[in-house]
Amino acid sequence: MKALAFSAAVLVLMPVAASAQETGADTVAKVYAEVCSKCHGPTARGMASFPRLSDKEKAYLADRLRRYRAGEMVGPNTPLMMPHAVNLTDAEIDELAAYISTAFAGN
Repeated sequence: MKALAFSAAVLVLMPVAASAQETGADTVAKVYAEVCSKCHGPTARGMASFPRLSDKEKAYLADRLRRYRAGEMVGPNTPLMMPHAVNLTDAEIDELAAYISTAFAGN
């Protein structure tokens, strides 16, 4: 169910150039809030078995998302992440990784 929600959010929020009042950063922030935060927490500090993201660099986050998208096993939560990453484009991955690595830095 979470995978379906993420895919829907990505398909609806990421590619659509939102209203004039909403920037690309706002759209990425919405995707994080509506999808990623459910497991990684509202400030990317991690929850339960879901890892902290706030201390990760953009390159690391983008690499992981690309590896999940490719179907590569990279850790115990890989089966949970693969469905979230499978439909992401390289540009969406870069935007999401940049957002997480800057918006939550120091948390």
